[in-house]
Amino acid sequence: MAAVLSPELVLRLMVRQDLDQVEAIEKASYPFPWSRGIFSDCLRVGYRCQVLAAGDEIQAYSVASLALDEGHLLNLCVAPSCRRQGLAKILLDQVVRDAKLAGMVRLFLEVRPSNRGAVKLYKANRFRIIGRRPGYYPDHDGREDAVIMVRHLDEEDT
Repeated sequence: MAAVLSPELVLRLMVRQDLDQVEAIEKASYPFPWSRGIFSDCLRVGYRCQVLAAGDEIQAYSVASLALDEGHLLNLCVAPSCRRQGLAKILLDQVVRDAKLAGMVRLFLEVRPSNRGAVKLYKANRFRIIGRRPGYYPDHDGREDAVIMVRHLDEEDT
């Protein structure tokens, strides 16, 4: 699957050849990034891994697990040089569409409360906070909680 979103931006499934760029974006974005092995494992087990690319340059990616009737957005990241252009929303909308098509009832995610931009994006896209996971994320000062959010897909028109 590949969708052309503008003359230069394409949404497509992630492949192993993308891992160098994905890993570079991840390392540039997070103080405690996912390893290349984690991304490789996500591809191997069949998680829904997608990229937004302009030509050969990956600008953003997402990883979602869709199983039984619950989906879980595991990672959504935009390259630092490509932020504030709506790419996260494009990917998030696609993850939601994929989850609905796969028959998911709910879509969950965890996010750092200190990542205000991400929390704002998710709230603006019908996710609501349902709890916290204490000490979920590594942090330079120890651990940071995760905010757990959910979007109930079964309550929406498809």
